Amino acid sequence: MNYFDAVILGIVEGLTEFLPVSSTGHLTIAERLLGLKVDDPHVTAFTAVIQMGAIAAVLLYFAKDIGTIASAWIQGLYKPELRGSFDHRMGWYVIAGSIPIGLVGFFGKDVIKGPLRSLWVVAIALIAWSAVMWFAERRTTQARHERDLTLQDAVIIGLAQCIALVPGVSRSGATMSAGLLRNLDRVTATRLSFFLSIPALTAAGLYELKDALGGGVGLGPTLVGTGVSFVVAYAAVAWLLKFVANHSIVAFVPYRVLLGLGL
Repeated sequence: MNYFDAVILGIVEGLTEFLPVSSTGHLTIAERLLGLKVDDPHVTAFTAVIQMGAIAAVLLYFAKDIGTIASAWIQGLYKPELRGSFDHRMGWYVIAGSIPIGLVGFFGKDVIKGPLRSLWVVAIALIAWSAVMWFAERRTTQARHERDLTLQDAVIIGLAQCIALVPGVSRSGATMSAGLLRNLDRVTATRLSFFLSIPALTAAGLYELKDALGGGVGLGPTLVGTGVSFVVAYAAVAWLLKFVANHSIVAFVPYRVLLGLGL
């Protein structure tokens, strides 16, 4: 992998990580177009590591909120009077919602990094999950807001996040759809999707770091790809939050279906 490849993949990762169009699916397509072997363990490791650039963008964008939640959660561990606060509960929600994908990702890593890295899988998943997104938008009442979140919501949305391990589904598409089916408003579902992405993608990136730095990828391209994904992802996060406040996620369905049919 050269620096040009790293820049292209960094742009693709940053643009698609938080949009409901599947970053893994788009990275698989981009890797094939660049002539890279999509199921090579070093290539898949590289794509996992550059996701940390997107996570850094989320950490920066939501720094104040994350700091408040983390502080309330830590203080609640030794101050019982704070345990009923929303921010303390949100800390537990993020932890609980992250456990399913941690377990599935770890025990299913060989399948995820191998057989599922196929353009056929991406094509089918892009089209199939589009139907779920459409159904979620049609069924939801959006009557519940962030302060109405429960532990059950977090666990269900965390389970939905596991489905996104299939390239083409989209992690944000899965979690946002699950949130809508729980009758959460779009902005709440999107914010929770961002928060749940932090433990999942950070763990995946750190786990794969050793493979990304070896096997011909190297430190330079890895740093470049991660840096590019950070810059692009920050802009994508800001745009998406404004978009979902007034637009349905069904707006992404035609693109997903056309891309799936094209593949």
